[in-house]
Amino acid sequence: MDNTATTATTTGAAAQDQLGVHEILEMHEILNFRTVCATKSTTMQALVTDDKLRDLLQQDVAVNKQAIQGLQSVLSRV
Repeated sequence: MDNTATTATTTGAAAQDQLGVHEILEMHEILNFRTVCATKSTTMQALVTDDKLRDLLQQDVAVNKQAIQGLQSVLSRV
């Protein structure tokens, strides 16, 4: 086994020690949920006439995008 394979195996084992498979799957579910929420809020912005509601939807999109980026960052390290 060369050094690259050893390093990859060690890194994979360390990542697996940090998060269990069920935790990774749950994070994927949350990521999917946040994506659906952001999509729905973006779509609804075009349909609402109330400015306050439109602002709330824009805030919701921004919060969901931050959450999506954070989840993607964590999942990319696994």
